[in-house]
Amino acid sequence: MRLCTCQSGYEATLTRELEAGGVAVVEQGPGWVIAGAGGAEAGEPVFAHAVLIDPVELKAGSVNPLAQAVFEYFAGSLEGERIVEAWPCVFAGAGEAAGLGRRVSAVEHAFRELLRHRMGRLAKLASPALPRGIGPVRGLFVWFTDFGRGFAARTAWRGGQRRMADDPLAPSRSYLKVEEAYGVIGAEPRPGETVCDLGAAPGGWSYSAAKRGARVVAVDNGPLKGGALHHPGVEPRAEDAFRFAPAPGAAFDWLFCDLVEEPHHVLSAIVQPWLSRHWCRRFVVNFKLGRVDPIGLLRELRAAASPLVTDATQVRIRHLYHDRDEFTVTGEVRP
Repeated sequence: MRLCTCQSGYEATLTRELEAGGVAVVEQGPGWVIAGAGGAEAGEPVFAHAVLIDPVELKAGSVNPLAQAVFEYFAGSLEGERIVEAWPCVFAGAGEAAGLGRRVSAVEHAFRELLRHRMGRLAKLASPALPRGIGPVRGLFVWFTDFGRGFAARTAWRGGQRRMADDPLAPSRSYLKVEEAYGVIGAEPRPGETVCDLGAAPGGWSYSAAKRGARVVAVDNGPLKGGALHHPGVEPRAEDAFRFAPAPGAAFDWLFCDLVEEPHHVLSAIVQPWLSRHWCRRFVVNFKLGRVDPIGLLRELRAAASPLVTDATQVRIRHLYHDRDEFTVTGEVRP
């Protein structure tokens, strides 16, 4: 069994994604989906932010019994295991339930008190934050679906999504999406690297790269604003993003693309030529879903003939914390 967390409102989409991968869904609620056995694990779920692996269900009517149940589960799982460095001890819950956050905090506090009294050394090493990165991580992960019911697991898979800090100079909230995407691709623009930002205005992604010392060509007929406007590292080009191409023999280190356009058009008119002609080395591209079926689009992006398969590697598709009705694709161009 797995408990998958997601952005509230996308439970049905995550359910469809899992079921399309052959995974049976048992139950869902605001911000979570419980998947049973079977299927092929659906790879790295696009719409899942984290997945608790083989969780146990814990039920109790009040804070202290819940904390005791979590402690007993954790203590019983430690046989043969020696923890000698910082480990994640993460408590969370469905954000839509009024007051549930206070209950989760109270249970976490009571659990930590039990841990401090009975396993003082481990208590000192416990960290309340999910560590950065992608893939499985060992620790203690507790997710509450309601006031008297939680799930605890020792292993969780991380999709790489996380809330990012805003920058007062960023000209739009889209800045947060590319900042988050760096954690998914495992890299970010460096001083001296070149970035082409297609559909740049008002400049959130361009500003993000330029403030790291990259040289940005910002392609858009619309105006730049905020920190992107007049930035010495940003060269605005009032051109059509779908027609722009590097100079003959030239290439960019990064392709950024966050266009409000139909995703198939973006795939065929931008992603395919930029990847197949090696016009960039890495890419971060947003696909707006709109009226497009997200599961059907994922199937197309992963098909054998897709440029993300034929011309790219290390491709990751994520519904980011800061994404709305869209998802973000990162990767590298095949040498």
